[in-house]
Amino acid sequence: MGLKENIERMEELSRLAEAGGGKERLERQRQAGKMTARERIEYLLDPNTFVELDKFKTHRCSDFGMDKRKIPGDGVVTGYGRIDGRQVFVFSQDFTVFGGSLSGAFAEKVCKIMDLAMKTGCPVIGLNDSGGARIQEGVVSLAGYAEIFLRNTLASGVIPQISVIMGPCAGGAVYSPAITDFILMVRNTSYMFITGPDVIRATTHEEVSMEELGGADTHSTRSGVCHLEADDDRSALSMVRELLSFIPSNNVEDPPFKFSGDDPERRDPQLDSIVPENPNKPYDIREIIHRVVDDGYFFELQKYYAQNIVIGFARLGGYAVGVVGNQPAVLAGCLDIDASVKAARFVRFCDCFNIPIVTFVDVPGFLPGTAQEFGGIIKHGAKLLYAYCEATVPKVTVITRKAYGGAYDVMSSKHIRGDFNFAYPTAEIAVMGPEGAVNIIFRNEIERAKDPEAERARLVEEYRRTFANPFKAAELGYIDEVIMPRDTRPRLITALRALENKRDKNPPRKHGNIPL
Repeated sequence: MGLKENIERMEELSRLAEAGGGKERLERQRQAGKMTARERIEYLLDPNTFVELDKFKTHRCSDFGMDKRKIPGDGVVTGYGRIDGRQVFVFSQDFTVFGGSLSGAFAEKVCKIMDLAMKTGCPVIGLNDSGGARIQEGVVSLAGYAEIFLRNTLASGVIPQISVIMGPCAGGAVYSPAITDFILMVRNTSYMFITGPDVIRATTHEEVSMEELGGADTHSTRSGVCHLEADDDRSALSMVRELLSFIPSNNVEDPPFKFSGDDPERRDPQLDSIVPENPNKPYDIREIIHRVVDDGYFFELQKYYAQNIVIGFARLGGYAVGVVGNQPAVLAGCLDIDASVKAARFVRFCDCFNIPIVTFVDVPGFLPGTAQEFGGIIKHGAKLLYAYCEATVPKVTVITRKAYGGAYDVMSSKHIRGDFNFAYPTAEIAVMGPEGAVNIIFRNEIERAKDPEAERARLVEEYRRTFANPFKAAELGYIDEVIMPRDTRPRLITALRALENKRDKNPPRKHGNIPL
């Protein structure tokens, strides 16, 4: 073939690749409220920055008449581009081509993108919309999934990996997103599950819809699989761009800096009245977070899951930080299984990517009960302890009120390498709450008293004055400074600046054995 014929052939293949599964299927995709694979990439990336790779690649299957059904690209669009000027690699599964099913060629395209992302130290973003393994290719498609899983694992903690579920993601396919750092889902059009409603009905006789089983609401509120939930494709892609603004491109870079006009020395007198004088009265820890961080903006993750703890990203003095806070408005801020796992994974992510961690503490302890004990609160609570102990990034802690028992130790205390630990005057740091402690220590005295209730009240007040305050811990150096709430923002920013060149490391080892 001559040059002219080659150019014509190239143009024809490009047209076929860009046509996907054809006009009718593309229109059906849009009618379902979903963008096409290429539209998603165009919306996600900076304008005119996408460079496509393997555009003409096709499958090699000749069984079941597949040799006569070949579409350039083979059901996935892959390449690289920029988000806010930073290079990222991306793959976008095309449901209009063979239902977005994964073939050997499809997997090779995705693996090439992931390998390049690792070599160049760039984030990788997967836009998932697939019917699963391509049945016609049998074990070849299963091998393809395994190759992707391996790369997800090797890339973990090296480059950020973000999965956006924008359609079906079922069976073994869910394990690739599960290994990645963040999962975003779209309400009403995306779902994730290992076995679908039909299989469940046949094996357990349970009746459940796809949305109830694996929809965005389910994974945002019940399973904790989903980190961010969007109303439509565009909102989900916008969330990806925002999420990346807090995260470095790889594990040897620092988080992005974003200038803010918010004064680093700003003091907020209203913070002095947020924590109630009554130690049993709830309040929303987000009120403190919003008043402290730059421009009051807090990018919260897993907002509707394990709501007794709050996690997310913010900026202090322009620098990205990870924020963890006990939530007194839910379960009194107790740590339970779900909260421990939620926070532990977030702390480990921040540590992987050099993001300082700011922890707001108001925790009366671990949630009591047989459900928690039988469910393994011992090992699951240990995950959060392990995560904080292992983390070598700057760690700054503010105790706003209660810090009782083992939960005090777990929440980034000085004893597990917390760098700066502050406390409000309202802080109560003790083995347990005054009421419980008095009932144990002075049980006999209370029983012998003429007025047991009056004696109990007197002893509770004495215990609170002696132990349930921040000053005993400050005397011992466990608290670096007792600060007024209004000074929280400047104190945090000053502390983080002091830790800018922090160097800390763990003992040489292949890896630790976190209690999974």
